[in-house]
Amino acid sequence: MIRRLFYLSLGAFTAVWVMRRLQALRPDHVARRTADNAVGLLEQVRDFTSDALGEAAERETMLRARYGLDNSDNHH
Repeated sequence: MIRRLFYLSLGAFTAVWVMRRLQALRPDHVARRTADNAVGLLEQVRDFTSDALGEAAERETMLRARYGLDNSDNHH
């Protein structure tokens, strides 16, 4: 009796798990996840670009100060 109850419970759990996995593969779910991932990736690219440009501007300022390129009368 306990063995039957165990296998009945296992079968019910497996059926629910399989149904949820199959529902997750529906086209609207896949499209939504893809769009969410694309938005997340775009945000990461924007953050990286912002950081890189900030670091480049900081380095440029440091190099200009070091080599005296800040003066506007140093045109060649």
